[in-house]
Amino acid sequence: MKTFSAKPSNIQKDWVVIDAEGIVLGRLAAIVAARLRGKHKVTFTPHMDCGDNIIVINADKVKLTGRKYDNKIYYWHTGYPGGIKDRTAKQLLEGKHPERVVEAAVRRMMPGGPLSRKQLKNLRIYNGSEHNHEAQTPTVLNLAEANDKNARSA
Repeated sequence: MKTFSAKPSNIQKDWVVIDAEGIVLGRLAAIVAARLRGKHKVTFTPHMDCGDNIIVINADKVKLTGRKYDNKIYYWHTGYPGGIKDRTAKQLLEGKHPERVVEAAVRRMMPGGPLSRKQLKNLRIYNGSEHNHEAQTPTVLNLAEANDKNARSA
């Protein structure tokens, strides 16, 4: 039996819509990262981009467990001495770009490198329930029904 290695002609990329309303952030990010890499497919090849195109809607309605909403801190550095800055998850979710919380969670679950950066370009995140990818006829992936722990009511 020979090991299968996908070639660009073998790769089939699908479009998937995921509604993030009420879904726990870490579980959402883990599932999206695995689908972006293509690990759910039998034709998965680690050095090829064989993942799907993912559309996440209602990213502003994602849930965080425990006290992460108030206590989770996102850091970045300006590049200048003493230039470390921070924001809490609450400030990001209530701010101008709440989709960045989901983007950061997915990016941090991907392995670092050029292939991961290429695969992250297949991720589209929207705050509302509207997206402009209807022409691709995406399939809906319902994470709330997949596992009881994925959705959080409070």
